Amino acid sequence: MGTKIIKVSGRVQGVGFRYFVQKKAIELDIVGEVKNQPDGSVLIIAQGGVTTMNTFIQQVESGPSFSRVDQCVINDQDRDKIYKDFKITY
Repeated sequence: MGTKIIKVSGRVQGVGFRYFVQKKAIELDIVGEVKNQPDGSVLIIAQGGVTTMNTFIQQVESGPSFSRVDQCVINDQDRDKIYKDFKITY
């Protein structure tokens, strides 16, 4: 299981993006969290297997219909926290 830090920029706040991300994560057994950032981006911390993580990232890059993803920056992170589910945090 790997941990990814994903920063998504574009029209991703106020369009149901975090709920979309949570739904896709739950469908794929990805755990972690998603939250809005002060700069207008959305930050996702996701933990899961390689295959499901690749599928999850593809879906995040597409986003829900009212969103527009301009940039998706993905970084690996050492697991300092183990998540049990996927939450929207504030």
